[in-house]
Amino acid sequence: MAGKPKPMSQIKQLIILKKQGKGIKTIARILDISKNTVKTYLFKLDKLLTGKRSGKTTLEMLLGLDEPELYTLFHPGNPSYKDSRYDHFKSNLDYYKKELRRTGVTRTVLWEEYRQSNPEGYSYSQFCFHLDQQQTAAVKPSMVLEHKPAEKLYIDFAGKTIPYIDRDTGEVIECQLFVACLPYSDYAFAMAVPSQGTSDFLFALSRCFEDLGGVPQLLVPDNLKAAVVRADRYEPDINQALEDFANHYGTAVLPARVRKPQDKALVENQVKILYPRVYAKLRNMQFFDLVSLNQAIRMRVRAHNQTRMQKKPYCREEKFLAEEKTLLTALPEERFELRNYTVLTVAKNNHIYLSADKRYYSVPHTLIGCKVKVVYTRSMLYAYHEGRKVAVHSRTFKEGIYSTVEEHLCSHHRHYKDRSPDYYRNLSARISKALYEYVCLLFEQKRYPEQVYRTCDGLLALARKSDTEALDKACRTAMENGVFSYKFVKNIIENRMEDESVRDNDISLPKHDNLRGRSYYGNQQSIKF
Repeated sequence: MAGKPKPMSQIKQLIILKKQGKGIKTIARILDISKNTVKTYLFKLDKLLTGKRSGKTTLEMLLGLDEPELYTLFHPGNPSYKDSRYDHFKSNLDYYKKELRRTGVTRTVLWEEYRQSNPEGYSYSQFCFHLDQQQTAAVKPSMVLEHKPAEKLYIDFAGKTIPYIDRDTGEVIECQLFVACLPYSDYAFAMAVPSQGTSDFLFALSRCFEDLGGVPQLLVPDNLKAAVVRADRYEPDINQALEDFANHYGTAVLPARVRKPQDKALVENQVKILYPRVYAKLRNMQFFDLVSLNQAIRMRVRAHNQTRMQKKPYCREEKFLAEEKTLLTALPEERFELRNYTVLTVAKNNHIYLSADKRYYSVPHTLIGCKVKVVYTRSMLYAYHEGRKVAVHSRTFKEGIYSTVEEHLCSHHRHYKDRSPDYYRNLSARISKALYEYVCLLFEQKRYPEQVYRTCDGLLALARKSDTEALDKACRTAMENGVFSYKFVKNIIENRMEDESVRDNDISLPKHDNLRGRSYYGNQQSIKF
């Protein structure tokens, strides 16, 4: 029987007619098949009834079997695997599997080597057929996972980069494509970022949450360094930046196992789909900045989410909006800022040096020589000592500048920084009116401010040791004589000259006739020795 096998429903009709005692010609005419075909099937039927299993096989049992089961009895298969060529092939099967994993080794190469050692062996098509049969039999079964809405977000980077052109230099800049999807609805998100670094990875992830309008319960990333510090099958060490990110958004992180892409198979499939739906659609377009590139990617991904899925009466976006979006956790009010951690030693000037900014930030002077833990974001810096926050600064990026909080300084340093004309005027006004007037006149002199500050410090020290009335009189005496000096006031008080006026020491010489004059010195030139 070289023709196509007959349907098993027709074979059951043949069995029924045989049971009724009909002949070959009658059966052939009723079923509209050839007599030879009837003979062949009757021969097989007789063999089933009289063979080794004849005690168990009856016509009623055969009629009660389902069609696939009946088919295997009448068509048990071709015993070609008993061929000696197959035994030779099977003995080398492990070698073929191993060699196919090596670079550049193809089935054609292996078949050519096979025919050289076995000229009567299989043809190329039969060689590939038996190789596929063995590989298919060795495939491990896969499991169908049931996903809950808004439970997980699968995360990955595409293997191929996507470029844009720098407008100023003309350089082609290759970007990484961040891809994420919700496995329940298969709703996808993608955007280009400069690298797979921590800051770019978390930036893309935060934009993904904003696009979704909420936060899933669990993040399932790959084992890239931005997500996992040390991979482990059971308890991987999560990057602290990603942990801070997850804490900020109220979610958890469960990385996929190492070299187990099936743990996030849907996002792997999303990457394959986005190659023709994003990469291919943008291949003939030029972009001159990352913003315009991401706008184009966003449009193509939106079209992908709105495309009707095969064998399903809805698109990804419809299922996401209908069943998943409302179950996502609400976004926090503020965006996440990447936190960086370091430990620094407080210098003698009670400042720490942050090398990332190349500038100095103050901490309380009592912590000089201690180590403080520093946490800094893009905009703020926080310093902690023994679990207690001791300093907060706004970050600035001017190199070499000191950012100092006055409360962090010791008393004499604080006094030094607080000095100003108003500072000394206010202090002197509390002591006496005369001292206040004298200090005001001091700042009107054409002297360098630091010099006047020192004079004021001396007068204030003198006020603490002297009688206020004596100081007032000394200051007024100094003002009357137009002398603005700490030593002058000090001498008056020490010599108790507050009640005496200062005399003018410039006394003119008396008139006399003993004047030489100009002519005298002119005559001296004519004297000869």
